[in-house]
Amino acid sequence: MENPNLLHKFLVWRARYLSLTHFTLILGVLVGIAAGLAAVILKTSTHFIQKLLTSTYEFGPLNYMYLAFPLVGMLLTTGFVVYFNRNKLGHGLSNIIYNIAKKGANIEPDKTYSHVVTSALTVGFGGSVGLEAPIVTTGAAIGSNLARLFHLSYQKRTLLIGCGAAAAIAGVFNSPITGVVFALEVLLLELTIPSFIPLLLAAVTGTVVSRLLIGEDILFNFKLTDTFAIRDIPYYMVLGVITGLVSVYVSRVIGKIELPLLQINNRFKRTLIGGTLLGVMIFILPPLYGEGYEILKNVFTGQEEKVLDGSLFHDFKDNVWAVWAFIIVLVFAKIVASSITIGGGGNGGVFAPSLFTGGMLGFGFARLCNLSGFTHPISESNFGLVGMAGLISGVMHAPLTGIFLVVEITTTYELIIPLMIVSGIAYATIHYFEPHSIYTKQLALKGHLTSGNKDKQVLTFMQMQKVLETDLQTIKPTDTLGQLVEVIAHSQRNIYPVVDENRLLQGIITLDDVREIMFQREKYDTVLVKDLAHQAPAVIQMGEEMETVMRQFDDTGAWNLPVVQDGKYVGFLSKSKIFSSYRRLLLKQAKEE
Repeated sequence: MENPNLLHKFLVWRARYLSLTHFTLILGVLVGIAAGLAAVILKTSTHFIQKLLTSTYEFGPLNYMYLAFPLVGMLLTTGFVVYFNRNKLGHGLSNIIYNIAKKGANIEPDKTYSHVVTSALTVGFGGSVGLEAPIVTTGAAIGSNLARLFHLSYQKRTLLIGCGAAAAIAGVFNSPITGVVFALEVLLLELTIPSFIPLLLAAVTGTVVSRLLIGEDILFNFKLTDTFAIRDIPYYMVLGVITGLVSVYVSRVIGKIELPLLQINNRFKRTLIGGTLLGVMIFILPPLYGEGYEILKNVFTGQEEKVLDGSLFHDFKDNVWAVWAFIIVLVFAKIVASSITIGGGGNGGVFAPSLFTGGMLGFGFARLCNLSGFTHPISESNFGLVGMAGLISGVMHAPLTGIFLVVEITTTYELIIPLMIVSGIAYATIHYFEPHSIYTKQLALKGHLTSGNKDKQVLTFMQMQKVLETDLQTIKPTDTLGQLVEVIAHSQRNIYPVVDENRLLQGIITLDDVREIMFQREKYDTVLVKDLAHQAPAVIQMGEEMETVMRQFDDTGAWNLPVVQDGKYVGFLSKSKIFSSYRRLLLKQAKEE
């Protein structure tokens, strides 16, 4: 834990000698270094585990280690989550977006290491998921906690979360531009132009750290050998539609497979079921083991027959149609395996599975065209690369991320035209069926998605306790009109909550309700409060989100609404006071930006 006196002295020194803008730039670089190191640690530890396991056994047909390794990795992951992480691991990037939207961009400190450990165990032992989401979560957590350490505002915390995410993606792919675009598209960050500088510095720093420590040994790279041909454009357009439709399949299948597994309350039972299913799938289809980048490289370099190595179907390696059919099966099986891995208790993301699926799909489409004999020869590796961008565009609703990722891993803009065509069509296709990405779908359904909506963002930071009015005079249902008039005479408000002896809200009375009879003294002892009270237009529950509260104000047209907790009256909310608080928060955010 930091020394509070030392930290306070540093903050005072920083405020005196270093502007917030320059301090943020420095922090962006520091986050980039930390996220880059985390990316290197995760990648090397994962591949160390893989080599340690596979160097002992020759993975050939009927190798039953395929059945055991994924289950062991998922059990180790579950054990870590249950006994060391107290079941707080969360669901990767969806949690990051939720924390930005609903928790003031505050991410738990344990996220700076827990995703590195669990994803290394999961993927290292063969879990069919990717490392990208865990490392992005780690980088984002580093940024958030560093910002919180130095007492930075929500906007700066969000910015440093973006820096961590950008540096993480840049570090694992050696792709700084993709890192920046990913932070903006996938995490839905809304930044001003000056905020781009820390983001750029973080991405560049993450890339440099990765290159210094592991050189060009990144997750996936490919040297382009074929040029783009204009006459292939119609085929790329068809591929765009296909990748969009397969993206719909990915988005829906993941939810349908994960949900039944997640409904199993016992984590270890869930892992045993998921790990066993995954082991069986990998035993039948060995290319599902791990991330799958090596398989993609083999396919793109003309060694596609290697996809059958170690499988029950290796005798069909010389049959081009059998190889093609096997690849198409992998397109649809990879997502199933990824869903089982995550739902069963493993940790990883769908970034790598999306790239794998898109690459296999693009290659399979081009191979089918070439085998049919009805078209001129088209580049199968080019279509595979562009298919990767199409799936990223569709599944993540991130067309620019897909485009720049392929550009940077191939180190050329040769395919920029087909990349734009396929990514654009894929995005338009899935958007017709699924308006939200795989990361934001559930958040949107629950009303937790605030990006792009300034009102929602400001209301998120508004705390009900700070606008709750508790100075209203309460009255009892059994009080008389005379007692009520006495309360009115000593009150400056025009609304009175009616509560019983247990403080349960029974209704409300407004000044307009008694204006006509309050001076009729003959009724002071005969008319009771319960005869005058009426139900409030709506009753707000303590702790409700302010967005829901404002919706109730709009629906009822009221300016004041009572708040209860377990039925007991606690105070009133005033629309005018909420508006005043809203305006202050809006001005504060504008200054911080």
